[in-house]
Amino acid sequence: MIEKAHEAYNKQDFKTAFEMYTKLADEGNADAQTSLAFMYQKAQGCEKNDAKALELYEKAVEAKQPYALFNLAILYMNGLGSVQTDQFKAHELHMEAATREVPPAMYEVALMLERGLGCLQNYSEAAFWYEEGAKRGHLESFNNLGVLYKDGHGVTADRDRCFLCFSRAADGGLAEGLYNLGQLYDQGYGCEQDHDKALDLCRQAAYRGHKKAKEIIKGLQEDGKIVF
Repeated sequence: MIEKAHEAYNKQDFKTAFEMYTKLADEGNADAQTSLAFMYQKAQGCEKNDAKALELYEKAVEAKQPYALFNLAILYMNGLGSVQTDQFKAHELHMEAATREVPPAMYEVALMLERGLGCLQNYSEAAFWYEEGAKRGHLESFNNLGVLYKDGHGVTADRDRCFLCFSRAADGGLAEGLYNLGQLYDQGYGCEQDHDKALDLCRQAAYRGHKKAKEIIKGLQEDGKIVF
């Protein structure tokens, strides 16, 4: 029945999905509790109810449901809904989710370790978790791992790996990855210098909303160096 509920949700038949998830959640299904909590959070097929969402996430977390751990961590990290901000609790929950193969949780754990949020700053551990996320195709993990390889934080500085990581992030259409790869081409860092390629990547990043890239393109246009 959970598969049919997921199918209804993916078809955006939220009324049916809500009814099915509710029945399964009442029976103690942690996956259904997680999905139902998200629907209460986003007011999908029901009225928004942050308290109910929190209650359901906490029930699913008792069963160590991976995405309940991740979603509850996001609430604690940002102080959303009826939850008070608690970076330490957020880090703990993200770590639990990361060890249960949730790629965005791997990224969040790495980011918190890199910045020392809710934990002791540890660049080498951050690099480990970015790499774990990257292995699973997580674009932001590729990008941030590339930054560590460029700066030599937690890993030995490596131009080739930096270029590879930014390339993978850019290939996935990540604005930050496109911008960072453009910077490498502009500097000839880990690749042959190519200003035309750098400009093209900067344009792509700007098109996807990258603030710095938009400023660069605007400045070049105002200076008459490019016309589009």
